[in-house]
Amino acid sequence: MAKGINSMGHLGWVTVRCRICATWLDMTGGVGRVKKSIVYACPRCAQEYEAYFCRACARKVRYTCPYCKTPLTLVTPLVEA
Repeated sequence: MAKGINSMGHLGWVTVRCRICATWLDMTGGVGRVKKSIVYACPRCAQEYEAYFCRACARKVRYTCPYCKTPLTLVTPLVEA
């Protein structure tokens, strides 16, 4: 049985940092939490550069990747509360 950081419920598996403002973002959409975060990613640069962006920074770069200029895609699943 996995314990500690190796367990499936650990936040280290589902959190990423915004490339511009370095805030922590929850990839699950904040299910069960008060703060819901919307995460955008570049489909080409997400694996290589970990190019994830928060809602404010994605709007600042006009929903295009600052590295390769491709449109950003929504990564967070849409959850209605």
